[in-house]
Amino acid sequence: MRTIKTDEITQNIKEMCIQANHFLTEDMCQVMKEAEEKEASPLGKQILGQLLENLDIAAEDTIPICQDTGMAVVFLEIGQDVHLEGQPLEDAVNEGIRQGYVQGYLRKSVVEDPLQRKNTNDNTPGVIHTSIVPGDHVKITVAPKGFGSENMSRIFMLKPADGMEGVKKAVLTAVKDAGPNACPPMVVGVGIGGTFEKCAVMAKQALTRPVDQRSHIPYVKELEEELLEKINKSGIGPGGLGGTTTALAVNINTYPTHIAGLPVAVNICCHVNRHAVRVL
Repeated sequence: MRTIKTDEITQNIKEMCIQANHFLTEDMCQVMKEAEEKEASPLGKQILGQLLENLDIAAEDTIPICQDTGMAVVFLEIGQDVHLEGQPLEDAVNEGIRQGYVQGYLRKSVVEDPLQRKNTNDNTPGVIHTSIVPGDHVKITVAPKGFGSENMSRIFMLKPADGMEGVKKAVLTAVKDAGPNACPPMVVGVGIGGTFEKCAVMAKQALTRPVDQRSHIPYVKELEEELLEKINKSGIGPGGLGGTTTALAVNINTYPTHIAGLPVAVNICCHVNRHAVRVL
């Protein structure tokens, strides 16, 4: 049994909120550079160049990559041999978010009631997903999610008879409907299977997978590659102004489901696909 103090979780989440909002992960930076090199449209190439310049300025001057610093989504994988000591876990996570957004001078975008719309003024609470895994470590993934792209996300409750073609149509429909509103080039997270809520969580978590890593399931890997190719032939392009780079990656997660259903969730993220990962 290993003891981890929740103060340590708070401190790391604070730092990760600031890190994720100022520095894009290396895999995202690399795929953006590759996209600029390959982009066939002169205007699209120019837009990608401006986005890359924005990333450099944000990193050098320590300013947010995007003015929408998102709602904090936190995935916690907690080893079953870990004993957490201190304040309740959810409180510790939200305290880390609060400190990160207040001390990091990040925009506070969370309202305490979805209809009354009063701002909480510290970007809490976050959306927290926990899972118990083997081992004695805690893996933390912080993914600030902006709502320009979040609002473009969809869930489709397909029939089993819709099959593979129905899944493809659902993903392509979501991307087409999103168009320029998701601030392309985008990363497309897809969850297939489970239940209504399970597929949505899988789609969100898929966005945190490195964009240079394909699924280990052969048919899913092929589906990711096929959908990416089709999306990039849509002509939406960088900034929605046309071109050959509409998406940088399609990441798909799957899970067993009921004999009567085929849930599919599409969670789209703009090129600012922010996340930070640490293991305690």
